Amino acid sequence: MMMGYSRWNFSMLKIVALMTILSAQICFGDTDQRDILAINSLYASLGYPPLPGWLVSGGDPCAEGWQGVQCVNSNVTGIILNGANLGGELGENLGAFVSIIQIDLSNNHIGGTIPSNLPLTIKSLMLSGNQLTGSIPDSLSLLGQMTDLSLNNNRLTGVIPDSFQLLTPLINLDLSANNLSGPLPPSIANLSSLTTLHIQDNHLTGVLDVLQDLPLVTLDVENNLFSGPIPPKLTAIPNFRSAGNPFNTTIIPSPPVSSPSPSSFAPLPPEIGPGIQVFGQPTPDSPHSSRDMKSLMSKKVVWVAIGGILIFIVLAFGLCICLSKRCKKKSTVKVSKDGLAKSSTLNIFKQSDGENRNKNLLSRSSSKGEKVEMNSKSKEDHVIDMTNENASSFSTRPLPPQPSPREGVIVKPIAVPPTTSRRTVRTLNSAKFFSIASLQEYTNSFSPENLVGSGILATVYKAELPNGKLLAIKKLDNATSRKWSDEQFMELVSNVSKLRNENIVGFEGYCLEHGQRLFVYEYCENGTLYEALHLNDDLHEKLSWNSRVHVALQIARALEYLHEVCQPAVVHNNLKSTNILFDNELNGRVSDCGLAPLLPSSHVSQLQGSGYGAPELESGSYTYQSDVYSFGVIMLELFTGRKAYDSSRPRGEQFLVRWAISQLHDIEALSGMVDPSLRAACSSKSLSRFADIISLCVQPEPEFRPPMSEIVQSLLHMIQRNP
Repeated sequence: MMMGYSRWNFSMLKIVALMTILSAQICFGDTDQRDILAINSLYASLGYPPLPGWLVSGGDPCAEGWQGVQCVNSNVTGIILNGANLGGELGENLGAFVSIIQIDLSNNHIGGTIPSNLPLTIKSLMLSGNQLTGSIPDSLSLLGQMTDLSLNNNRLTGVIPDSFQLLTPLINLDLSANNLSGPLPPSIANLSSLTTLHIQDNHLTGVLDVLQDLPLVTLDVENNLFSGPIPPKLTAIPNFRSAGNPFNTTIIPSPPVSSPSPSSFAPLPPEIGPGIQVFGQPTPDSPHSSRDMKSLMSKKVVWVAIGGILIFIVLAFGLCICLSKRCKKKSTVKVSKDGLAKSSTLNIFKQSDGENRNKNLLSRSSSKGEKVEMNSKSKEDHVIDMTNENASSFSTRPLPPQPSPREGVIVKPIAVPPTTSRRTVRTLNSAKFFSIASLQEYTNSFSPENLVGSGILATVYKAELPNGKLLAIKKLDNATSRKWSDEQFMELVSNVSKLRNENIVGFEGYCLEHGQRLFVYEYCENGTLYEALHLNDDLHEKLSWNSRVHVALQIARALEYLHEVCQPAVVHNNLKSTNILFDNELNGRVSDCGLAPLLPSSHVSQLQGSGYGAPELESGSYTYQSDVYSFGVIMLELFTGRKAYDSSRPRGEQFLVRWAISQLHDIEALSGMVDPSLRAACSSKSLSRFADIISLCVQPEPEFRPPMSEIVQSLLHMIQRNP
C-alpha cells in the first residue's frame, strides 16, 4: 500500500515538474533572457530601425524568427544584418550575449565607436563599410576564439593596439581604408594562423619586419607610409601588394665634414698589399715604413688635384656652351592684326645693372589689344595671349594676394589632359612643394601625438618646422586619393592656392610623392567651433554674445568671397562647425575651401544626417544656396549652444532646425532657446535680429535664401548697433 502511494507521489512530482517547465517556456519563451536583454539594448542603440520581428523590449528572437537572428537551442549565436541600411551606434552591451559567435553588421551607416565590451565567444566580427570612429579597443586581446575580423572602410583613427598576443586562431584580418597611424604592433607576430592581412589605405608607418614570419597568403600594405627595405620573405607571398609607400626613403643625416676620399675621383691602383684594406687605408700593423706612408699620401694628393682640375675643366666647358647658346637664342614675335603679319626680334633674357638678372623684358611692336604669338626655336611652338600679361609672368609667381571685394578670382575647372606629365603639372601652380620626407620629419613620422583629427576627406596632423612655425598637414584618405590622377590633383592644388582671404584658413603647399597626396595649411591653435561650443568649457566661456556675432560675420565674409568674388562661384559643399577653425585670437576661419570635388557621393546623405544638409540635397542638387542653409545651421548653433544633430535629445529635438524653425519669430520663445550661458548678456532686440537672419538662411526653398553679401550687411548693422 505504501509502495503504491510512493509511486503515485513520484508520478505527480514529474507531472508538476513538466508543467513548471512548460509554463516557464510560455512565460519566458525559447530565448535566454540574457540574450533578449542584449538584443533589446542593441536595437535601441541602432535607433529602432524597421527590422521585421524585432521588438523594442521583450520578445522571443529564437522562437519568433527575428530578421537576421540565428539561434542554437535557446541562445542567440549570430546576428547577420549585412547591408540593412542600419544607423545609430553599437552601444556598450554587445558583451552581454551569452553564446554569440558571429556578428555581421557590415555595409550599413553605423557610427560611434567600437564598444570595448565585446562578447568573449565571438569568432567572426564583421563591421566593415560603416562610419565607425575612434580607435580600435584594447579589449581585442580577450577575444581568444576569433578567426575573422573586418573593420575596413570606416573612420577609425589612432594606432593598432598591441593586443594580438592570444589571438592565435585569427585567420583573416582586414583594417584597410581607415585613418590608422603609427607602426605595426609587435604582438601581430603572434598571429600564427593568419593567412590574409589587409592594412592598405591608412597612414601606418615604420617597417614590415614584424610580418615576415607569418603564414600569409595575401598581404596588402598599399598606400601607407611604410619605410625601410621590404623583408625578402614578404616578396615571396603569392598575393603581395606594396605600392604607394616611401620604401627606402628615410631621412639621411648630413655627412660629417671631412676631406674627400681619393675614391671619389678615381680608383686606386689595383695592387693591394698585405695589411691594406679595400679603400686603400693601411691597417695599424701594416709593414709599410713611414716613407711608404708619405709616398702613398703624396699619391692621394695628386689624385685629388687631378680630379679637381678635371671637374673644373668640365664645368667651365659646360658653362661656356650654355652661355654661348643663351647669347645666340632669339625669339620671333608675330603680331597679327587685320589679317596682316609683322615680325620683330625679341630678346627674352637681358641683364642691366641695378636690376634682377634673368628678368624677362618684353618689347612689343603691337598696339593695345593686339594678340602676340611667341615662337621659340624649340621643337614645340607656344601661343600665349599677351593682352593681360607682363614681364613677371615668365618668372615663378608667388601666391596671389587676397583680392579686394571687387576683384574676381578665376578658378579654372579641373580638366587636365591625361598625357600631361607630373613634372609639367607641377609648374602649373605656385604652391610650395613639400617632400614626404620633410613632412615625416616635421610630424615625427605622423605620430599619434601629432594627430589633430580626422574627417570625411582626410586625417590632419600638426607639424612643426625647424623655425618653430606650426602647420596643419591634411593627408587625403587613400580611398579618396585613388580616384584622382596626379594631373587632376595638381590642378586642384592650383585652384585651392588661388583662394586667399583673411577669413579662410591659409593654404601653404602640397605633397605628391609615393602615391601620397597631402595639403599643407597654416595651423589654427584653438581648435574648431564645434569643440568650443560643445566640448571645451574654457573656450565656451570666451564665446560671449558679441564674439559669436563676430564669428558669424567672419564666416559670412568667407562665403561671400567664395560665392561672389571667385569666378565662377566656389561652393564649399561641406560647411559645418567642425570646419570652422579658431586662430590664436579666436577669429573664425573657414577650412576645406575648394575641396568640394574630392567629396564622395555618399557625402550628401552624411551631410543631411549631420543636420547641416539643405532639403534640396534629397534631389541631388547642391548650389551656393545650399551653403547658405548650412551657414544658417551654424548660426543656430551659435545662438542655442546646441548641436546640429543630437541623438541624445528627445526625438522631436534631435534635428536643430526642425526644433527651432517654428520658434524663430516668437520673441518670448527666443529667450528660452538661447544658450543658457548667454541669457543675461544679450538684449531681446539683438536676439530677434540674429534669429531673423537665421530664419532667412534656413528657408526650405533655396531661391528665397538671401545672397551672402546681404547677410554680411545685416550682421554689420547688428554690430554697429550693438558694438
